[in-house]
Amino acid sequence: MRIGVLTSGGDVPGLNAAIRAVARRALADGVEVLGFRNGWLGLLEDDFMDLTLRALSGILPQGGTILGASRTNPIAPAGTAERVLATAKAHELDGLVVLGGDGSLRGALEICERGLPLVGIPKTIDNDVPGTEYCIGFDSGMNAVMDALDKLHPTAAAHHRIMVVEVMGNRSGWLAVLGGLAGGADVIVSPEISLSLTDIRDRVLARVERGSKFSIIAVAEGSRIEGIDRETGMGGAPGTSIGHSLAAALGQFMSSTIRVTVLGYVQRGGSPTAFDRITASRMGAKAVELILEGKTGTMVAMVNGAIVPVPLSEVRQSPRPVDPEACDLAQLFS
Repeated sequence: MRIGVLTSGGDVPGLNAAIRAVARRALADGVEVLGFRNGWLGLLEDDFMDLTLRALSGILPQGGTILGASRTNPIAPAGTAERVLATAKAHELDGLVVLGGDGSLRGALEICERGLPLVGIPKTIDNDVPGTEYCIGFDSGMNAVMDALDKLHPTAAAHHRIMVVEVMGNRSGWLAVLGGLAGGADVIVSPEISLSLTDIRDRVLARVERGSKFSIIAVAEGSRIEGIDRETGMGGAPGTSIGHSLAAALGQFMSSTIRVTVLGYVQRGGSPTAFDRITASRMGAKAVELILEGKTGTMVAMVNGAIVPVPLSEVRQSPRPVDPEACDLAQLFS
């Protein structure tokens, strides 16, 4: 028996832990494992490596992915899916494990529906894949946000500044909300927390009136703020990021010095946290078990803390928003 594994889309901490778990679980049952390089591109170009125990040595704490990643679309342009399926057939794959975000997993679903037995594993620091409570990489990304906020607090306080910290999260604000809570942000803005420019200004001014001469504002990159139009430049410079737009808008009617920090890809780098290592290991092992049991067309998900299969078709739903309870808590502390 032989299975394949690939990492598609953006990298996150914990991918190597999942690859390791997939391979070790399979090898324990005498199943050969091929790791396809650079996502779906590996299947298109027949570029792979044998995932032996030796190849897995030492990868658990490493960030990134030993297989490489790409955003290659497995179903476009025309004929691409057929090439993917032909490579899988040539290697006599009995199943494929795909680690990806919602976009990558939707592509995996299309390939699965064309006949390749497949199991998906959700991974994205945005934590927004529908059908699962958790995606590999989120805890590591959240800790990166928390660490950045912890480091910005003393310098903001020392110079009485307003610090605007832009974090990843285009359609949902898990990193901004939970990372902001963990890092003690004074104002948290996300797609789920609708604040106007006036709301944000008033919260900062209220802190000043209480004697706090600095503020930390955590804002998700996909936030929409009433009073700021990034396309027209209303409230800020046109075409700029939400963090810079917010800073420019606040600067129009506040005398405080305002600084912007865009965390960017630092949120996706570095070693995975213990939680990501363990969760990735659980999900990777479960994916192989599902293939061995013939339960393909599924995604490994966390539901009520348990690692269980759900239909892969769940990924066609809307991105999973931040829990209302967490949003309420963010409002309470900001």
